[in-house]
Amino acid sequence: MESIIAIAKLKYLRIAPRKVRLIVRNLNGLSVNEAEAQLLFNKKRASQPLLKLLRSAMANAKNKGHTDIDRLYISSIRVDQGPVLKRWLPRAMGRVTPLQKKSSHIYLELKELSKAKPPKYRLPEKPKKPKKTKEERIKKEKEDKKKPEKKKEEAKTFKLEKKPPAERFGGFVRKIFRRKVV
Repeated sequence: MESIIAIAKLKYLRIAPRKVRLIVRNLNGLSVNEAEAQLLFNKKRASQPLLKLLRSAMANAKNKGHTDIDRLYISSIRVDQGPVLKRWLPRAMGRVTPLQKKSSHIYLELKELSKAKPPKYRLPEKPKKPKKTKEERIKKEKEDKKKPEKKKEEAKTFKLEKKPPAERFGGFVRKIFRRKVV
C-alpha cells in the first residue's frame, strides 16, 4: 500500500468552501505537474492560494527526501468549512440583514506513483537573461542621457506653435468657442 509522501494544510482561507470546491474537484487524482498547470491558468480567486498550497506540499516532499517530483500525484484534497464571521448590513426602515463571511480549511495529501507517467503539461521555465558587462551598461547610460535632450527640443517646438483654443481642443470646447455670444 502506498504511503503518504507529503501533507500540506491551509487554514482560515477567507473564501467560502463552496467556491473553493469548484476548483478542488478537478484536481483530485491529477499528477502534481498537471494540477499546477490547471491552477496557473484558472481565473478563479481561490486558484492562487491552492497553487501556493500545492507548491508547499511539493516542497515538503522534497525536504523529506523525495527528489522525483514527477512521480507525485494528489491522492486526496479536502475542503472543510472554517469559522464564520457574522456581520450585519443595515437595510431600509431600521432593519438589518445578517451576513455570513465564511472561511475554509484545505487539507492536501501527495502520494507517489510506482511508475512515473509522462506529464501532459510541462510548464516552460523562464529563460535567464545574460548579465550585462560594465561596458555595456555604461554605453546604455550614455545613450539614455542623449535621448531626453532630443525630446526636450521637440517639446519646445510644440510649445512655440500657438493655435486658437478651437483648433487645439475638439468636441465640447470647440463648440463653445465657435459661438458668437457666450
